[in-house]
Amino acid sequence: MYFDFLIPKRPVSLQTKKRENLQKWKRYVQAEAETTWTGSIFSGTDLHLTLIYLYNSDPVDTDNIIKPIQDALIGIVYDDDLLIADVDSHRRSLSGTFDLTRCPIPLFQGITSGLECVYVRVSESKPLEDYL
Repeated sequence: MYFDFLIPKRPVSLQTKKRENLQKWKRYVQAEAETTWTGSIFSGTDLHLTLIYLYNSDPVDTDNIIKPIQDALIGIVYDDDLLIADVDSHRRSLSGTFDLTRCPIPLFQGITSGLECVYVRVSESKPLEDYL
């Protein structure tokens, strides 16, 4: 079981000097998640957060986009970000080559739009040995 959606906008870094932009970004992420999320809030199970950031130029550091997105999903997708036990964060240029046949629909939409965006997936964590 998993939940995925697309944030159709360039992410804001945790390190931004304009703190009000960070708060606006979190509210935007919340709104995007709320338009797609139809399930009950994950609670009491370890979760895996996957992010794929698609950029055109001057990318944001992938490690600096994780926490704002993770925080924005509290109370919408999961009840506490402490449940996030595993994180994968990836960055790819939109000028790259992609096998679209293997992409989930929201990621496909992000790639074909040609606009900077972040694909987000929340799923249950796998046993540790599955990651090795």
